[in-house]
Amino acid sequence: MAEMYENDEEISSQLLSELEKLKQEADRQKLEALLSGEADHNDAYMEIHAGSGGTEAQDWAEMLLRMYTRWAEKHKYKVEYEEETIGDVAGIKSVTIKIIGYNAYGWLKSESGVHRLVRISPFDSNARRHTSFASVNVYPVIDDEIQIDVNEADCRIDTYRASGAGGQHINKTDSAVRITHIPTGIVVQSQSQRSQFQNRETAWKMLKARLYEMELKKRADAAQAERDNQGDNGWGYQIRSYVLQPYKLIKDLRTEAETSDDRAVLDGDIDIFLSAYLAHIGEKGQA
Repeated sequence: MAEMYENDEEISSQLLSELEKLKQEADRQKLEALLSGEADHNDAYMEIHAGSGGTEAQDWAEMLLRMYTRWAEKHKYKVEYEEETIGDVAGIKSVTIKIIGYNAYGWLKSESGVHRLVRISPFDSNARRHTSFASVNVYPVIDDEIQIDVNEADCRIDTYRASGAGGQHINKTDSAVRITHIPTGIVVQSQSQRSQFQNRETAWKMLKARLYEMELKKRADAAQAERDNQGDNGWGYQIRSYVLQPYKLIKDLRTEAETSDDRAVLDGDIDIFLSAYLAHIGEKGQA
């Protein structure tokens, strides 16, 4: 059709625009075809924790939270806040959100790891350059039909009042629940509901999801491929660097994908990195 209307600039331009949209959608569906993991289609829990460094790191953790919630909004995913601990001066110390939508875990699982920010600090009166770290952990929301057995005797359950300023995203109640799974050291907490019963139920679901994710990782490690690509998600394992000063460059250290458009990325345009990771995994799987 473009060839038929090549002399009609307006129609030709519209057709080429539609072809480009089709190409982008085809590329996206090709990548989504790689989301064949056991839990890739599920909703996802995402935890963000500020690293050492006080206000700087806590502000960076909040910037990451904004980046991911904006990404979710752009893709029409729903976001629910499960837990949030506000920073002492600015930002957040930690937050747990639930991202609801088809393939949420499959798209976001690659974000687990340490994210490094280099910038001129807005909190430093001498305008010095600072490096901040925050960790991200993504795990799937498990389906009701997946049975995860947890021995309550292996868990410590604490109830507490939501501490600090609380934040605008959660209900300020006295019914927050924290569950510690003693054998693994996993800690989950919920304070988003109004009753202790509801928070306890949510916390149990989160714990089961974490244990399920741990089992998935064990299987992946045994297969070796996921281990080679995902690496160690501890504090020493950086997956992405966000340099805002003295130059602008955001670079994924696993796939080499990079961009200088820091504003777009921090506003949620991270598909360049998510897509590059999926393509990277796909190529490795075919090799």
